[in-house]
Amino acid sequence: MRSERAGAALLVACTVASLLIANSASGADYISFWHKKLGPLSIELWVNDALMAVFFLLVGLELEREILVGKLSNLKTALLPVIAALGGVLVPASIHFIFNHGHETQAGVGIPMATDIAFAIGALALLGSRASSSLKVFLVALAVIDDLVAILIIAIFYTTTLSLGYLFIALAIAGVLFAMNYIFRIRSLVPYLIGGAFMWWAMLLSGVHATIAGVILAFTIPFFPDNGDEASPSERLEEWLHRPVAFIILPIFALANTGLVIESNWAADLASPNSLGIGLGLVLGKPIGIFTASYLAVAVGISTLPKGLDWRQLLGLGMLGGIGFTMSIFITNLAFAGRQPLIDESKLAIFLASLTAAILGLVYLYIFSPKPAPQA
Repeated sequence: MRSERAGAALLVACTVASLLIANSASGADYISFWHKKLGPLSIELWVNDALMAVFFLLVGLELEREILVGKLSNLKTALLPVIAALGGVLVPASIHFIFNHGHETQAGVGIPMATDIAFAIGALALLGSRASSSLKVFLVALAVIDDLVAILIIAIFYTTTLSLGYLFIALAIAGVLFAMNYIFRIRSLVPYLIGGAFMWWAMLLSGVHATIAGVILAFTIPFFPDNGDEASPSERLEEWLHRPVAFIILPIFALANTGLVIESNWAADLASPNSLGIGLGLVLGKPIGIFTASYLAVAVGISTLPKGLDWRQLLGLGMLGGIGFTMSIFITNLAFAGRQPLIDESKLAIFLASLTAAILGLVYLYIFSPKPAPQA
């Protein structure tokens, strides 16, 4: 239960199970189950918007710690994943645009932009001790920034029902939580979690992807270096969330989102401009964009490579960045709303491209991230 690989293996097992069930005689019932209403949202949306907000909260807590006292505490080092993420957004989008400019599928330019942070981190965990802390921290930072850029793009270009009133309420709650931490020095976790729940609900009603509330909440919770007496509220919450996220939230997320029905004409669909733009954008565009942007940033002196990370490993992380999956599917549903054939075609391209990116990235990193020697 303490092993990251155990959580990753469960995630993979749930993905395979979901695919098998969706393409079995029970497939229709399985898929309809996730679309059933449970209060104001469907079960699928409770998973993707609520449970995944908790996952992003955990990721935000880890990122906060690394920025304040960890491997991203140096400004030049912290800038690198930001620049890498921008490269990993622009190049895949450009590839899709080249294939689809002037076509009805041009609206899908945002599909290959995002990295699925849950699957990317789960894939990296399969490397076990070969995945150094530097690899993990950089991938977390890269994927969070990548998804934040994707969420911003969704808010600007794909959100048709943006409610500025609810967005203002969400941001106002965030402001109150920041004041509780930095002005009033409140150390109890309870008011932050209650305020975070209200912020999530307001963000959901605003039309902006609600999972961003998890990241914002993480940075409002008090963190201070361990003084040997007691852990900070941020550290306590991070420790408490690890197992529920790894063994409950992510497996449920996989079951809810990987039930893709593979039709008989799936091979022909992969040759369409939209599928080629998605596939090449994720498999080639992501590593090219991430690596090139990072290399240029270091070459001109804007940033530096984190300690314990080399260029070969960074290229491998770029490959894992091509695991688009959830956010890519989310953008697909927005870009091609009401056009189910295009949605199904895009989902298949996303799945195959993400699987290819995961395999390539893992094999490459396994070769160029040797197992550390045992300590004497």
